[in-house]
Amino acid sequence: MFRCPGQDQRFWKPEDIFEVNCSQCGGAVEFFKDEPKLKCRKCGHIVANPKIDLGCAEWCQYAEQCVGVSGAKNTNALRNGLIDEMKAVFGSDQKRIDHALAVLGYAESIQATEGADPLVVKAAAVLHDIGIHQAEKKHGSSAAKYQEIEGPPIAAKILKKHDVADEAVEHICKIIANHHSARDIDTIEFKCVWDADRLVNMPAEYGDASEGQIREAIEKAFKTDTGRKIAVEELIEAAGEEDPAECARNDH
Repeated sequence: MFRCPGQDQRFWKPEDIFEVNCSQCGGAVEFFKDEPKLKCRKCGHIVANPKIDLGCAEWCQYAEQCVGVSGAKNTNALRNGLIDEMKAVFGSDQKRIDHALAVLGYAESIQATEGADPLVVKAAAVLHDIGIHQAEKKHGSSAAKYQEIEGPPIAAKILKKHDVADEAVEHICKIIANHHSARDIDTIEFKCVWDADRLVNMPAEYGDASEGQIREAIEKAFKTDTGRKIAVEELIEAAGEEDPAECARNDH
């Protein structure tokens, strides 16, 4: 059976497997290019892949010969450009940068299955928290409440700088303006970013919850079948697997 060369590891280059330093302890975490996030073996911190590349058609280097997709390189360049803009806004705030990249990784996975507009999903995922620092300056401890207001103007300026079409800018900014409240948008692109954000945040929120409580929360919180499926796999099924290190200790 034919296998896309962008997905086939036989076509990968040495730089497609690389190490990233954990922002918590500085330990080395080895990534394959298509892994959105991994747990640091040294301290347990979740590390986002800053060079995530799923090999998907919308930006894969083989996209045109594989499925005839045009503009793939432009989409990839835009994605990377927005990541650079996000990092410039957040500066030394590595926690915010890691969060945005983790949300991006999940959003890309969900979008690929749900069939949403890749440009809107990627851009909204990268920029969804872009107003948090401005909100903190103006509103202090109430920043979370106001970042949906502060974020869209900053995002719009960045997107227009990169020549994103007005219609897409409006859609992306509306997602950013609703990514906590979900007041007045229900597009599939919004749902992808919403679920990606929930996937990143839920482990900390439900660390001590029972399986029943987690299942109930997943059912209520998620808006796509793909997001719900990933949540069950990562928050319930993976948590139910016995730790190999614990198994080794129990054998003695």
